[in-house]
Amino acid sequence: MRARLVEPSTEQILAYCADGPVERVFLEDVARRGNGRFVGLEGDAGLVALCHLGTNVVPSGRGCGAFADVAARAAPRMLIGEQEAVSELWGEARRRLGRPREDRLGQPVYVSRTPPEPGNTALRRATRADLDLLVPACASAHYEELGVDPLRRDPNGFRWRTRLQIEEGRSWVWLEDDAILFKAEASAWTPKAVQLQQVWVDPPVRRHGYAARALRDLIRLLLDEVPAVCLFVRAENTPAIRLYEAVGMEHVLDYRSVLF
Repeated sequence: MRARLVEPSTEQILAYCADGPVERVFLEDVARRGNGRFVGLEGDAGLVALCHLGTNVVPSGRGCGAFADVAARAAPRMLIGEQEAVSELWGEARRRLGRPREDRLGQPVYVSRTPPEPGNTALRRATRADLDLLVPACASAHYEELGVDPLRRDPNGFRWRTRLQIEEGRSWVWLEDDAILFKAEASAWTPKAVQLQQVWVDPPVRRHGYAARALRDLIRLLLDEVPAVCLFVRAENTPAIRLYEAVGMEHVLDYRSVLF
């Protein structure tokens, strides 16, 4: 049977994601929350490709060029996902999506499956009392990563999303005298993996080893709950890559991001 576009069920999505729990962690997280829109490419044995449609269009699998029409109608701000899947989709959809402001190839995805040595920090889950300190920090991390200031684009929405991360237990912080020695959030969480984002330290206290110590503690904490902790990073971000390799994370695949 020739592969055809389908609106997949949650059961189909979870079965597909089970074959690549790190690469597909975001797709599985959204499906489990029940608030995403998906399109799939179905073959004889089930889904061979899957795509989340939203502000971020996230393809996975082979034959992702088949998602070009629906991806263009979603008018995304970014295509992001496993490099070959994004490349297939972008190759078919580029004329309909317009000129990107940035195309980030070869973004390494790192994974930890073995607890590192303890960092002996005061890392903890963030609380609502941390919100006013974390909102500008998260905005700075967002700007450093994507080149967009979320407090100019949508300040109320960004504050709400930061608060929601805290309330869901997806935000961690290490503070000392109101200086953020380390912070990070979980962008996706499934029974098999947690994906971290916005690993960040206040600029005045960088280069003191705080990030490595706190990241080791965070990985240890999360590996008590899931088998894998993962994240991805820009290929040119050498300091971050050195950090992730220093705490024992392994480079397992590459992402690509096309930003509009």
